[in-house]
Amino acid sequence: MQRRRFSREFELEAVKLARERSVSVAEAARDRDLHVNVLRKWVRELTADPRQAFP
Repeated sequence: MQRRRFSREFELEAVKLARERSVSVAEAARDRDLHVNVLRKWVRELTADPRQAFP
């Protein structure tokens, strides 16, 4: 089974959903068909360095 790849836009939209729309990370992950840990990692990456997140 291959690892899924997501566009930068998809990742940014998923993080935005979790952070700005007062939706829990778990709910946002379910809505986007992601594992909750993947979305949490994306949130951490974007928080740590927004310019370098999701190359």
